[in-house]
Amino acid sequence: MVLKKLLGSLGVGGPTVDTVLAPDAAAPGGSLTGQVRLKGGSADCTIEQITLELVARVEAEGDAGEHEGAVAFARFAVAGGFVLTEGADHDVPFTVTLPWETPVTELYGQDLGVVLGLRTELAVAGARDKGDLDRLTVKPLPAQEAVLEALGRLGFGFKSADLELGHIRGSGQQLPFYQEIELSPAPQYADRISEIEVTFLAGADALEVVLEADKRAGLSPGGDALSRFTVGHEARGRDWVTEVDGWIRTLAAGVPPYDAYGTYGTPDAYGHREGQAPSGHGAGAAVAAGAAGVAVGVVGGMVAAEVVDEVGDFFEDEEEEEEG
Repeated sequence: MVLKKLLGSLGVGGPTVDTVLAPDAAAPGGSLTGQVRLKGGSADCTIEQITLELVARVEAEGDAGEHEGAVAFARFAVAGGFVLTEGADHDVPFTVTLPWETPVTELYGQDLGVVLGLRTELAVAGARDKGDLDRLTVKPLPAQEAVLEALGRLGFGFKSADLELGHIRGSGQQLPFYQEIELSPAPQYADRISEIEVTFLAGADALEVVLEADKRAGLSPGGDALSRFTVGHEARGRDWVTEVDGWIRTLAAGVPPYDAYGTYGTPDAYGHREGQAPSGHGAGAAVAAGAAGVAVGVVGGMVAAEVVDEVGDFFEDEEEEEEG
């Protein structure tokens, strides 16, 4: 949905702005294109700068317990230094590159419940106004989709997805948060694993896949198991089901795995998640897992309703903060 808002800090009769994104979903590390559409107000004004800001709804754990908040994770200056004349229409096309670690918001066209926004900020005569906030949709990279599809073919089902404030120790993580995709176990692992959490840390050259298995109580060695695997971005010509099944078998056994480059690790080499909040409930729905991969299931429209509520609350909270 495109939002249109009078730039209140610029006074009555100031310019208005709305940002229109290209209809196709962007991908991590890929291009995001669109237009910033300006409408001149009751007098000429100089647009000093137009800035786009990527914002995510992130969960964090503090002394008062778990809470959610907005985290800005990228900014792009796309234009500035021109006069917007009275009543004039002025479109600014833009193309920016998303960070490689940008979270995935959909899979096979189904919303995962992760909320990202693109905020448009105008600077006019020394005043700044965050005048537009739009929903951002991000599809998975081919290798990310291949891993999730393999998990679906193995019988794992989607439970939820969320963004956690913190850092995965020992990784090359760049953003201040990471995405967790939580899966229910496949039947063949259900006696050992209660849940699998998948985190993708993409980079320009490769994709790091972090897997964490919540083990069934009473299994030895105790606690949860965490391992990391590095793969290339190319998804074709690879038996992903067999490869991912090997990852899960090794993870379930609690043995440090071989990574894609043949190096054998130790438990300490894989590190632990720092600043991790308890697992969230994202879309919180039943799932269908099969030939189409890990798919988001819908129970009586619950998923769609929850996603709409999350997006609406996120944008409303942002606007209330700006007005305050």
